[in-house]
Amino acid sequence: MLDNIDAFTISESEFDVAVIGAGSAGFSAAITAADEGAKVALIGYGTIGGTCVNVGCVPSKAMIRAVETLHNSRAADRFDGIEATAKVTDWAALVRQKQALVDDLRTAKYIDVLPNYNTVAYLEGSAQFQADGGIVVGGANVKARKIIIATGSRPHIPEIAGLEDVDWLDSTTALESEVLPASLMVMGGGYIGVELAQLFARAGSKVTIVTRRGLLPEAEPEIGEALTQYFEDEGITVLRDLVYERFTQTDGSVTLAASQNGNEIEITLERLLLATGRVPNTESLSLDNAGINIDARGGIIVDPQMRTSRDGVYAAGDVTGRDQFVYMAAYGAKLAAKNAMNGNSLSYDNSTMPAVVSSDPQVASVGLTEAAAKAQGIETVTSVLHLENVPRALAARDTRGLIKLVADKTSKVILGAHILAPEGADSIQTAAMAIKAGMTYDDLGTMIFPYLTTVEGLKLAAQTFEKDVATLSCCAG
Repeated sequence: MLDNIDAFTISESEFDVAVIGAGSAGFSAAITAADEGAKVALIGYGTIGGTCVNVGCVPSKAMIRAVETLHNSRAADRFDGIEATAKVTDWAALVRQKQALVDDLRTAKYIDVLPNYNTVAYLEGSAQFQADGGIVVGGANVKARKIIIATGSRPHIPEIAGLEDVDWLDSTTALESEVLPASLMVMGGGYIGVELAQLFARAGSKVTIVTRRGLLPEAEPEIGEALTQYFEDEGITVLRDLVYERFTQTDGSVTLAASQNGNEIEITLERLLLATGRVPNTESLSLDNAGINIDARGGIIVDPQMRTSRDGVYAAGDVTGRDQFVYMAAYGAKLAAKNAMNGNSLSYDNSTMPAVVSSDPQVASVGLTEAAAKAQGIETVTSVLHLENVPRALAARDTRGLIKLVADKTSKVILGAHILAPEGADSIQTAAMAIKAGMTYDDLGTMIFPYLTTVEGLKLAAQTFEKDVATLSCCAG
């Protein structure tokens, strides 16, 4: 696969930087270090390209967009005089098309990128740390003045009695299977569970989500509650507040025994999909040999400069257990590489990190939630604007959703923005820039926004702090 890469041999002179992991964070670190003049060893193990292109963002979003066409046809009756139909005729063909895209992007964005950097050597093998802080790859010592760990994450497997006897799916295998299940139990109400549950439901599976805390428990409660209702309107069953007890599998079905508010229940469906989060890939690195500290979930502990507890060793991306988004992995890895080369002057800042869930309606957020702001001792005010007050939603005859803004009560400075809307993801960056600029809700409410757009809802939500926007004309204010 990598025959076109001109790599150094391990026996050559010492590297300036060794990067462990060849996914988004690893490539970001390696390319940044090379641009800074470093001789880099990029150490990969398994499929090059990491989670995003292979089993995460790319395949899931491709499949989500595919089944969106099915939903759009069913929702066409929102408009008088319109009738449309669509159906899955060959699920296996759709899965293979998705995989072809994954293969093409892996080649274009990873394999074919490396030959452009003649100071980057690609080394294949599992890396382990030694007591002196060095690493061994495939039995050979790799000498490097600085090391960046970027080994990513994998699906978390919960400890539930009987699970070991179940032929379960995870976010990887579910998107690889060429057989569409007739019914599917999705365990987990986080963003992975939400996205995949809706994907399979729209494709035709009968879907039940089982969760301890409800959908998107870290989001604003108004958003989690509304999304739950929209899912149920689509025929997705959401069972929350569960205590899991035991799984059993028989021919053709999986049963979960659980309790809900003290009542014993059983849920039986054809297949089980585990969407219970992700855990860092650290267990094979022998981190304890080098005195590199990890947290309770195995994430490497780093300071704002991306430094670990071992001098000269940095970590970035999912392996740190935080902000598990591909763009944050690349951002953190770039900082780690620059700090490794130039003296630790750059600090990680996620205060205006946008986060998106590709459900429908989409969930997008940036900054503090109301609860997080109060936990910091900030006295807040909030506005909640439902989409029936947004002209774009009315024109589209789809008013599912809301926009919630959180602001400092005294200064009116916007602290957080949270959007639930069919086109919400494309609006969140405007809110991120407003927060980054320290804008007040008065500032945002007096800005000029294009009419009949979802992003105009931010202006209306800002005005909602002190006005009843329902009393305004279309473009007033």
